[in-house]
Amino acid sequence: MAGDSEAHLSQQDENTAARQPFLIGVSGGTASGKQSSVCERIVEKLGQNEVENRQRRVAVLSQDSFYKELTAEQKAKALKGQFNFDHPDAFDNALIMQTLRQILQGEAVQIPVYDFVTHSRKEEFVTVYPADVVLVEGILMFYSQEIRDLFQMKLFVDTDADTRLSRRVLRDINERGRELEQVLSQYITFVKPAFEEFCLPTKKYADLIIPKGANNLVAINLIVQHIQDILNGGQTKRQNGFVNGHGAPRQRRTSESSSRPH
Repeated sequence: MAGDSEAHLSQQDENTAARQPFLIGVSGGTASGKQSSVCERIVEKLGQNEVENRQRRVAVLSQDSFYKELTAEQKAKALKGQFNFDHPDAFDNALIMQTLRQILQGEAVQIPVYDFVTHSRKEEFVTVYPADVVLVEGILMFYSQEIRDLFQMKLFVDTDADTRLSRRVLRDINERGRELEQVLSQYITFVKPAFEEFCLPTKKYADLIIPKGANNLVAINLIVQHIQDILNGGQTKRQNGFVNGHGAPRQRRTSESSSRPH
């Protein structure tokens, strides 16, 4: 009887491990197209964008949701474009860790909603329900080793600096009500130096580097196929250089389409 009980518990442990969500970290510079392009394209190709939120097997989280609450003095600086939102200290890493651990335990989580116009968290939350695969994107997702080690796959979106700047200018003016002079000043003072000091060095941790973002269909299709394997439970059967059960990919590689990156 003891042997039967041990075998039953062992089977339960295996089933629990098999159901543990597969976490994919997606990093890259500001406006590189991490979420709006790469993550959304992946979700779209998997047909998950048309699935009701509670039923989705692939979910996406953004590090931008986890900006810390600002003091009155910090908020006054932020409204003038004088606060560094690209520094590691700007993010609530404790809350990020707590959230990711809850996700790994198969729990539904409450994600803060950040208002980029007022530079503050709203009172509302977005519920992310348990999913088989969770993409977590952000400029500094790989900066903290504690957070980085939770990802079973790490992607870095490598987009030309001029392209990222033009996208950021358009986004901040059209979506966040900023003035051009403020956007450019903030970029030169905070964004560019922070990218070079904190974001770019984490590129070495990526398992796959994606030049040209969502336009790199070779990379996108490769990632989509890997995620599809996970959803189908057949990830251990493929030998495409990525697979090692639910462990990290075997080696880092750069994927590119027929034309060379910038």
